[in-house]
Amino acid sequence: MTDQLTKIGTWLFPLSFLLYVELHFGNADMGAAFVPAWIPFPLFWDYFTGVCILAFIISCLIGKYDKLATLLMALYVFLMIFLVHIPRAADKNDMLNIFRNIMIVGALLVYARFAAKDKRIVN
Repeated sequence: MTDQLTKIGTWLFPLSFLLYVELHFGNADMGAAFVPAWIPFPLFWDYFTGVCILAFIISCLIGKYDKLATLLMALYVFLMIFLVHIPRAADKNDMLNIFRNIMIVGALLVYARFAAKDKRIVN
């Protein structure tokens, strides 16, 4: 029974990232505002990120390249901590986003280690 219950997590976890896809496509100007000023074409990066997150979700759901996709997603979230949230922490009290993203990176790494179906990348 617990095995069946925990298998639901392999679907719920990647599907929870759909919120971020909606945020990137549904309100692109807000997402582009998070792109640091020194990086050109913020709207492009907002849409590109949305596409990458969607590719991560699909990869996890179908089990193809899901470990690679999860590791790349962890790298992206880790970079967001340093490129976006730490610089904004002093001005905009962004500490909550820093700690939330640390938790997400941890969860992504656990997913890659224990839930990913693709075994091409060795643990």
